[in-house]
Amino acid sequence: MNRNATYVGLDIAKSVFYVVGKDDIGREMLKRKLKRDQVLEFFANLPAAKVGIEACGGAHYWAREINRLGHEARLIAGQHVKKYISGNKNDYRDAQAISEARSRADMRYVPINTEAQQELQMRHRIRQRIMTQRVALICQTRGLLGEFGVVLPKGVKAFQDGVQRWLRENPANLSGGVLEMLLELRQQLDDLDNLLVRYDARLAHTAQTDERGKRLMAVPSIGPMIATSLIATLHDPRHFKSGRSFSTNLGLTPHEHSSGGRQVLLGISKRGDRYLRTLLIHGARSALRTAAGKTDRMLIWALKLKQAKGFNVAAVALANKVARIAWALLAHDRRYQPQWNA
Repeated sequence: MNRNATYVGLDIAKSVFYVVGKDDIGREMLKRKLKRDQVLEFFANLPAAKVGIEACGGAHYWAREINRLGHEARLIAGQHVKKYISGNKNDYRDAQAISEARSRADMRYVPINTEAQQELQMRHRIRQRIMTQRVALICQTRGLLGEFGVVLPKGVKAFQDGVQRWLRENPANLSGGVLEMLLELRQQLDDLDNLLVRYDARLAHTAQTDERGKRLMAVPSIGPMIATSLIATLHDPRHFKSGRSFSTNLGLTPHEHSSGGRQVLLGISKRGDRYLRTLLIHGARSALRTAAGKTDRMLIWALKLKQAKGFNVAAVALANKVARIAWALLAHDRRYQPQWNA
């Protein structure tokens, strides 16, 4: 087949890659099956093309490498690729659908992460895994202690103090094997806590030393965790046309199901980055709980919304507004200027 294709779809995997290329009018000009070590050599010998890759594991690496070879690689979200698959799903048809999606003028793309962004995101993902392991360990220990008639209060600190107090006061009631296992579980929990403290310190240091982090942390509800996650996500804020476009990408705007001229707005769409969306909502909850007596007009607005619509609706609305403000600060290189209530 003729290799001069304008739009190229690359379906990536661990070992086997499929490439499908089309010209300007949609004719298939290229079809290849490649092994992993053949991909870069193939694109190095291919005339400059507009390459599409489905956003998944490893996609950012391949997009960066293919761009270095002179092509214009873009990442496409999986839900946008899926609607162009014709017939049963296989690797060839996936590449075909990616090339078709890449040729669409109105297609929305996923921003390509730099290596520095991926390093920062890696810290967040490892910290998230540590938190998950800690919760699982606490739940298991709580269940095991329940078998001995011990019910401890909720909360990590209260749980740790309760375990330590119970082990100190009731060691004679336990067999040697049970006591040994409980001490091991407590040591594992201490190790996870120490590891969590180290990752928190690293993220806080990054937020304090990065000028963008300092500007973001001036916004109510944004701390080191949210600031570093925003930096990792918004390396190029101009990728999004506006703050609303960014908040829509995070799934913080209403899901619409309108027909026949009748507009129906439902709950938030929950699309995009679940991790960052969760952090923003938790930060908004914290700010809303301590907003009483504050003079920032945004917090006063959130309190009024809380009285009218309830705590959860106000928290999500505040998270949406904070996301838009964060985009504006990074996109226009500004500092947060709170509007004080007279």
